[in-house]
Amino acid sequence: MSSVFLSVIVPVHGVQGYLRQCLDSILEPGCPGLEVIAIDDRSPDGCGAILDEYASHDPRVRVVHLEENVGLGEARNVGLSLATGEYVWFFDSDDYTADGAMLSVYERLQETKPDVLIFDYARSYWHGKVQRSVINKLFREPPAPDTFALRDRPSVLQLMMTAWNKAIRREFLVGLGLKFSGGYYEDINVTYPILMAAEKLSLLDEVVYIYRQRRRGAITRTGGKKHFDAFKQYERIFAFMAQHPETDQYRPLMFDRTIWHLLVILGRGDRVLPEDRERFFGEMSRIYRTFRPADHTLPEDVQLAAKYRLIEKNNYRAFETSKKLNERRIAAKKQVRKYRGKARKAVRFTKGKANGLRYRTQLHMAIDENLAVYAAYWYRGYACNPAAIYEKQRELAPHIKGVWVVKRGNAAKMPEGVPYVVAGTPEHARLMARAKYFVNNVNFTDDPIKRKGQVHVQTQHGTPLKKMGLDQMEYPVGANDMDFRELIDRADRWDFLVSSNPLSSEAWDRGFPCGYEMLETGYPRNDRLVRATAAEKAALRERLGVPEGKKAVLYAPTHRDYMKRFTPQFDLRNVTEAMGDEYVLLLRAHYFYRAKDRGLPEDRIIDVSAHPSAEDLMIASDALLTDYSSIMFDYAVLEDRPIVIYANDWETYKRTRGVNFDLVQQPPGVIAFTEEELIDAFASGRAWNDTAVKDRAAFRARFCSWEDGRAAERVVRRVFLGEQLPKPAK
Repeated sequence: MSSVFLSVIVPVHGVQGYLRQCLDSILEPGCPGLEVIAIDDRSPDGCGAILDEYASHDPRVRVVHLEENVGLGEARNVGLSLATGEYVWFFDSDDYTADGAMLSVYERLQETKPDVLIFDYARSYWHGKVQRSVINKLFREPPAPDTFALRDRPSVLQLMMTAWNKAIRREFLVGLGLKFSGGYYEDINVTYPILMAAEKLSLLDEVVYIYRQRRRGAITRTGGKKHFDAFKQYERIFAFMAQHPETDQYRPLMFDRTIWHLLVILGRGDRVLPEDRERFFGEMSRIYRTFRPADHTLPEDVQLAAKYRLIEKNNYRAFETSKKLNERRIAAKKQVRKYRGKARKAVRFTKGKANGLRYRTQLHMAIDENLAVYAAYWYRGYACNPAAIYEKQRELAPHIKGVWVVKRGNAAKMPEGVPYVVAGTPEHARLMARAKYFVNNVNFTDDPIKRKGQVHVQTQHGTPLKKMGLDQMEYPVGANDMDFRELIDRADRWDFLVSSNPLSSEAWDRGFPCGYEMLETGYPRNDRLVRATAAEKAALRERLGVPEGKKAVLYAPTHRDYMKRFTPQFDLRNVTEAMGDEYVLLLRAHYFYRAKDRGLPEDRIIDVSAHPSAEDLMIASDALLTDYSSIMFDYAVLEDRPIVIYANDWETYKRTRGVNFDLVQQPPGVIAFTEEELIDAFASGRAWNDTAVKDRAAFRARFCSWEDGRAAERVVRRVFLGEQLPKPAK
């Protein structure tokens, strides 16, 4: 007899940003006899690698990699064929359980031993709202016995008919011969029949399952002909009922649920395409006439009863007339608001900065197909990924003119020969109105209007150890009163988003759930690090004033949301003196802080905070000292140089900012928590020992595998030349 009590079957496809939360929630400690069967349904992203990672660390996880994409229904069938548990639970891989819910399910199953256990759920919306199902009262009104049959409580058929809110006795399900079908709505031809056939049902009046409402990616909320699959699914249900006469008592209720669901599908404007609506209505009329029971009575609701009559007569024209009139009224109101909003944005962008009439006129002129806008760090100047892309674009797509936007005070620092405009000038307004391409490592301001045909490339400027985007909602200190709706409105402008490694792809998918194309290319700015030479290093050290024969340690701490000003986390004088005479410290404060005279001993500490290029500093140095800055991921590209992490406030940083992985468990080298440990890492040479080298190699393998010196080329070829890129190895 199997020792497995519960088999959780998780089909996986295209959910790399959410998969870890899903698996972590299922793999709750204290659940005996648990197995997780994860079916990699030929996922195009990093899901397969994530599943293998979990399986390597947790024997409860079994992974099956399918050779071709078979779809959700068939993937569930594969999992069912492998399951050994007394109960099975079909779990969607972008959802997760509520805290403590796994144990609640276990306890209820063991107490009641039902054929089917049904539990409640909550919808988790992208903007942070979590709402329990609106019909949750059906779990307790009237009070339910521990177990019952559907005939005693037919209202159960009104609950959500999905596979994921039920735990099913495996032998019962297999004995019915039911299989999930292909296409959309693949679970209803299983979930309705099992309720009608079960002798023992049980309800758990508790939010167990968190149903994620993604902004994009849910297939049943995508318009197309696949929604016609619903008719075959309901025909399968009625075919099952025909083979099981004992279910006849449920036929009127099942008929009403069928028509209700088909009306929902047709009523949602994002599902059935306009050209298919009449045919869909006709199919609904066919289902109505074929399966309406002889003793069926019309609903008491007058409007719904009227719809039933129109469906029976297949009178699509009358059905649509009232709906279209109402839609036109709503659309007219929205259009007025949209026009007013765009007009206000145009005025705001130009008010006090440029001629408003000129900007609005430019918006009506043709887009310049050979004009690109570049910017970095809120118009600070020529830097980071945009600069690397600009240089490669000039080489591979010289027909496109790139122009930078900079603040007036930074204009003098622009490299010779690089075109630029000053932010807030009429030239800036014209550029934003007419350019085809926009490349930035932060968001452009909200005011310029993105025109149809313009292309935005968001490069980001670091690998996210810390939580980003919507993930920050759970960390109010780090979020600092951020307006997340505005944040997502900005991300909706992106056509391309550059990713430096699989961790970034997961974080961007989750933090910015928008319609961009992910460019998994590596970071363009790191191409320099891949190609760095000894001669370049020597020249940079001389320019920075690094004494010959000294080991230069680049100290680059991150910004802390709970601190107002830059304060080193250790005593700079004490640590640099204790490290020994062979070391010199290159102090690089975060760019959020202004460079200033800190009164530091120049023979041991060189303040390079004002130096414009972090890449210069990395190449010039011999080792990196940082805390939680994303610079560690870039520096790891330089495979022969150690990294030391000073994590004296790691627990505070995790609580206030949130992190995407445990840096303490997976460091890029030596990790120190006290000044004494920090001093020892350098004074003893521990930063260069075999353990540190091994940790750095593992870190590089995980986070730098795409860095081959051609990242900028890949971005340019995809964005400016329209070439398709091969998928990187995961």
